[in-house]
Amino acid sequence: MTEAEKLAEIHPRVQLAEYFEKGNKPADRWGIGTEHEKFLYRASDLKRLDYFSVPGIGAILVHMQKEGWKPVTENGNIIALQKDGASISLEPGGQFELSGRNFRTVHETFTETERHFEEVKKICRKFGVFSLAIGFDPLWELDNMPWMPKERYAFMRAYMPLRGSLGLDMMTRTATIQVNLDYGSEHDMVRKMRVAQALQSTVTAIFANSPFSGGKPNGYLSYRAHVWDDTDPDRCGFLPFIFDEGFGFERYADYLMDIPMYFIVRDGNYSPARHMTFREFMSGKHELKPVMQDWETHVSTVFPDVRLKQFIEMRGADGSCVHHIASLAALWVGLLYDNDSLDESCSLIRDWDITSMLELRARVPREGLKAEGGNIRAGEVARQIIRIASEGLGRRAKLLGIENEARYLEPVREIAESGITQAEHLLHDYYREWNEDVTKLIRSWPKLHCDGPCR
Repeated sequence: MTEAEKLAEIHPRVQLAEYFEKGNKPADRWGIGTEHEKFLYRASDLKRLDYFSVPGIGAILVHMQKEGWKPVTENGNIIALQKDGASISLEPGGQFELSGRNFRTVHETFTETERHFEEVKKICRKFGVFSLAIGFDPLWELDNMPWMPKERYAFMRAYMPLRGSLGLDMMTRTATIQVNLDYGSEHDMVRKMRVAQALQSTVTAIFANSPFSGGKPNGYLSYRAHVWDDTDPDRCGFLPFIFDEGFGFERYADYLMDIPMYFIVRDGNYSPARHMTFREFMSGKHELKPVMQDWETHVSTVFPDVRLKQFIEMRGADGSCVHHIASLAALWVGLLYDNDSLDESCSLIRDWDITSMLELRARVPREGLKAEGGNIRAGEVARQIIRIASEGLGRRAKLLGIENEARYLEPVREIAESGITQAEHLLHDYYREWNEDVTKLIRSWPKLHCDGPCR
């Protein structure tokens, strides 16, 4: 949005749905965006890096400006960096996040991610730091977590415990990979959202990579996914109404209107929203008048499995290495950006019922690819969608005249065919090679070929 659009008062409700309609793009303008997070630890004692510690995240952000990164500040602190359409930001516990550029191909996404990991490696050597890209902090408890000096996180930190018991763990101890893709019309958005929501549990199973917490196995393969289930039922989780007849931009806007707001921002200053919903805000419950910037902010503070902005965010994968970040992008691009693949994916899920999808979703965090819900078997679906995506990427390569992106699927093809997730490999190493010492996971990270515990 332009600055004028952000500050324009909202009058008819239809404006809220039109916000999403403005995301419609012709297929030749569809891009691929990825976001991924990693943890930083002090090498001397494996404590998570704080912002003001020595070494500290603040000093790292200052140092990175020497490489052309431009700072974004809040109250005198650097809270983000920007360069060439990409940004580095800080999650509440200091998770280091790269939000990549919007690229045309997975090849470019892979190259950008690889360069970023190399840059982080150099920083780690300079500052005496280890980095770890995994779905959940394997070592430290919530009481040991640092908190970043971002004002929005102070509001969220106070609010989270009111709605779930693991919200603060989500904020500080989880790390994820996210893929952002475009849609061409409301009809295209609906089909993509339905496929993304239905298949999200299987994708979570494929990328399960968080079997440790507090220094020991936690009984889950994706503990990150479990944590999200006890964060905030108002704004997180599975969205069954996506499958209702008549779902579209207006229905998604209605869903958002009934979710409590965290805060209201004016001129960089945060004000409490006093738990009012956006619908109540629209009705005049607050002394401030709602403007479109408030809506844009509210849209970004809701965290379902699949989130609609002016693009679609797939949010269900545990943090991992360069190769798995590219695999996730290739998987979703192959499923959603090729018409035949999208048609086949819609056919695959057509007869799935909500109860079975929810059962599968509930079992995946513990069981991974062995999970079942009704007649939906995660392992079987994983093999199907990797085939569908691979064929879609082949057709896409011919259409665009590019090298086939299907090669990026190889790490997840191996997982799907073996049925063994990254988490299960890590548990094997924990018992057979690490003498049940999780610190060896962190200390061995720089020696691993792909910059992370992936197979």
